[in-house]
Amino acid sequence: MTSKVSLPTQTTVVDVAIVGSGFGGLCMAIKLREAGNDNFVILEKGNDVGGTWRDNSYPGAACDVQSHMYSFSFEGKADWSKRYAPWHEIQQYILDTTAKYGIRPFIRFNTEVTGAHFDESTGLWTINTATGQTVVARHFVLASGPLHVPAIPKIKGIENFKGKVFHSAQWDHNYDLTGKNVVSIGTGGSAIQYVPEIAPQVKQLYVFQRTPAWVIPRDERTYWGIEKAVFAKLPMLRKLHRARLYWSNESRVWPIFNPAIAEGLQKLAEMFIKIQVKDKALAKKLTPDYTIGCKRVLISNKYYPTFNRKNVELVTDGILEVKENSIVTKDGVTRPADCIILGTGFIVDPRIYMKDFACTGLTGHNLVDDWKDGAEAYYGISVTGYPNMYQLVGPNTALGHNSIIFMIEAQVNYILDCMKTLKAQGADYANIKASVQQSFNEKVQANMKGTVWSSGCASWYQQDNGKNFTIWPWSTWKYWLETRKINASDYVWVKCQQQTSASKKQAATTH
Repeated sequence: MTSKVSLPTQTTVVDVAIVGSGFGGLCMAIKLREAGNDNFVILEKGNDVGGTWRDNSYPGAACDVQSHMYSFSFEGKADWSKRYAPWHEIQQYILDTTAKYGIRPFIRFNTEVTGAHFDESTGLWTINTATGQTVVARHFVLASGPLHVPAIPKIKGIENFKGKVFHSAQWDHNYDLTGKNVVSIGTGGSAIQYVPEIAPQVKQLYVFQRTPAWVIPRDERTYWGIEKAVFAKLPMLRKLHRARLYWSNESRVWPIFNPAIAEGLQKLAEMFIKIQVKDKALAKKLTPDYTIGCKRVLISNKYYPTFNRKNVELVTDGILEVKENSIVTKDGVTRPADCIILGTGFIVDPRIYMKDFACTGLTGHNLVDDWKDGAEAYYGISVTGYPNMYQLVGPNTALGHNSIIFMIEAQVNYILDCMKTLKAQGADYANIKASVQQSFNEKVQANMKGTVWSSGCASWYQQDNGKNFTIWPWSTWKYWLETRKINASDYVWVKCQQQTSASKKQAATTH
C-alpha cells in the first residue's frame, strides 16, 4: 500500500494571470508591459513558448496565412524566407519576440491549469495548477486557444497494434519511416502537408479519407534578398505589403457570404484537381460534394500529385478494425501496417476539451453547465457570470479568410480597455450583462444563415447540433471597429465590501 503524496502549495498574488504562451498569451503580456503593468504571470503547460507552433513539427508543417500577416503588427519581420512560412521559422519568430520583450521571466513552464474559481466577495480569481501552485489574480485571461488538444479517434483493436502510433501534433522524429507500410488517417490541414513529404520515403502509404477537402494552389514564392533588404531599410514598404495582403485576404469574405460566388470559384478548384490527378476515378474521390468554404479550405501544390505515385493509395472505405500488424476496412480488405499516423486534428469544442476544467464564477455559474448547449461569449471575450475573465480566440472569433493574429491584437486591446475602465470606475470586477451577451450571439447566429458555412456540410466549425460556435461571420475590420473601445453600459461594475489579505496585497501592487 502506498501513501498519497501531497504536492507543496505555493500561492502567488498578481494583477493578471494568463493561461498559455502562444501568440495570444504573448501579445497580452507584451501589451501589459507596454501599459506599465509587470504584475502578471503566464501559466504554460508546455516546456516552452509557441503553443501550436511548438507542438506541430511534422514534415511539411507550415502556415496557411501569409508570413507578413501571420505576425504581430507591432513586431514586423523583414526577412521572412517565403510567402507562407514553415513552422520552424514561425516558432523562431515567437522565440525572438519573447526574448525582445523580456517575457520569459514571467512564464511558469510545465504548469497546467486545472481549475479557476471566482470569489465575488473579494473580486479575485483563484487559479489552481497540477503542480500544486495557486495563483490569485484580479484578472484571468484564457489564451490557450482551441488547437491544443489532439483528437484521438476510437478505433477497434488499435490497442493491440504492435507497430508505431502517433498523432501528427506529437510527431515522433526518432521513428524512421523509411521502407515502412504507413497508414495515415485523416485528410485535414495537417495531413495534406505531411502526406506529400513522407510519400517518397515510405514503402507504401495508405491515406484514409472520410471526407475530401477542397485544396487550392499555394503560392510557394520565396522572398528575394533585395526584397528583404528593402523591407528592412524601409519599414513603410513592408507595412504597405502587409496592408495589401490584409485587404486581399478580406476580399475572400465575398464568396463566404455569397454561395453563388463560391460555386463559381469551385469550378476552378475542380479543374485544379483534374489537372493534378491523372486517374479520373481517383480525382472524383478527391472532389468534395459540398460548397467550397463550408469546411476549411486548404492550400497545397503537392497534395493531389502525391496520389499519382504508385506507392500511395487513397482509401475511402471505413475502418473495421486494427490488428497486430494490419488494418482492416469494412469492405473486408486487409492492408499491412508498420505505423499509423493520426492526422485527425484537434478537439475544438470547449465543452469537450474543458470538461475536466473546473471553472466557477458568480453564484450559480459553472462554465460546464453554462456552456452545455454551446460555448458563447461577448465578442468571444467576456462571458456573463464570469467577471474579469477574458478569452483570446474565444467562441465565434476564429477565421476562414484572414489572420487570427489580427483578431488577437483587437481582443488584447479590448481587454486592456476593460482593465483601464475598471480602475476608472473604482470597481473590483465587471460582469457582462446577460441580455447584452444573448443579443450579440443571436445576431451572430442569424448572420450565419445564407453563408457557405450553413450550406449543408458538417465541419469542426460546428458542434453536434449544427450550431457554428467557431467562426466570426463578418469582416475582420468590423470586429476591429467594434472592439476598439468597450461600452461601459454593457457591463455591471461592482465594488466589493470584503477585503482579504490577498485582495489588499493585490490592490497595493496594482493601484
